[in-house]
Amino acid sequence: MQVKSRAALGQLSDMDIRLLRVFKSVVECGGMAAAELELNIGTSTVSRHVKDLETRLGLTLCRRGRAGFSLTTEGEQIYRETLRLLAGADAFRASVDEIHRRMGGELHIAVFDKTASNPAAHIGDAIAKFAALAPDVGLHLHVAPINTIERGVIDGQFQVGVIPGHRSSETLIYEPLFDETMLLYCGAQHALFGAKAKAKAAAMGWDDLRAHHFAGLGYHSPNMDLSQQVRLPRKATGYDQESIATLILSGQYLGFLPDHYAEAFVRTGQMRALNPAVLNYACSFFGIVRRSPQASRVTRAFLSCLAEAHAAEQAKQNGC
Repeated sequence: MQVKSRAALGQLSDMDIRLLRVFKSVVECGGMAAAELELNIGTSTVSRHVKDLETRLGLTLCRRGRAGFSLTTEGEQIYRETLRLLAGADAFRASVDEIHRRMGGELHIAVFDKTASNPAAHIGDAIAKFAALAPDVGLHLHVAPINTIERGVIDGQFQVGVIPGHRSSETLIYEPLFDETMLLYCGAQHALFGAKAKAKAAAMGWDDLRAHHFAGLGYHSPNMDLSQQVRLPRKATGYDQESIATLILSGQYLGFLPDHYAEAFVRTGQMRALNPAVLNYACSFFGIVRRSPQASRVTRAFLSCLAEAHAAEQAKQNGC
């Protein structure tokens, strides 16, 4: 006689959803104690919730001890599925709001690194417009690398992303927003910084850069595209603009930074741009949402606010 296997979890309950949300916070905070403030409950309660979830699933999700907090292989899989499940629940809630023609729930927006100091970026204005339009929506603003934002929008973890354009995906809708100028910088301790090297640095071209160590971003981006195109020898890798700035400030590497972000370092004499008329490239930023399923009313409203805020500034600059 064949014995039918019984599902390990059975029917998903409201308590299961609550435990999964606790587990998600623990993973993203990096441990039980760190999640205490995020969840506003004691560490012992957080630990008990995670233990209850492990019992409910019949799996060991994480390791705790002197070596610190870490996920097991099963824990990593459950975390990925948790993100997918909670994103689906949020999408369902947004659909119900859509039916009632009201804008509520949560909106997760992910923005690429160091956009706040760009005078061409008006994300703050867009948020102000949206807050007036939909005061009942809870906003969550994240900062992440380009690939994390793209994947998060596609998976439903984020509803809206703001990224520099570097490739197109048929699964995403792109709304043009603003531009950013990237210049090549060296730190004050670099051989190209001093007065003796100033004339040489001012005449440098792309081919001259191969004689120097370059610090570049470690994921697909306009930065990586350019370094591959002109064959820059990447000797150090950063994963956000601040890490690139730190590598430049060491005096050992050249690297590209947004001119608006680097301005403070230039003003204090910590770095300078090398032949900015030649050694530069432009980034165009886009607001992105996933194409299917259709974005919720809340998501569409925020994307419209982004477009309107940047179009208004562009019209002002054009004297319209």
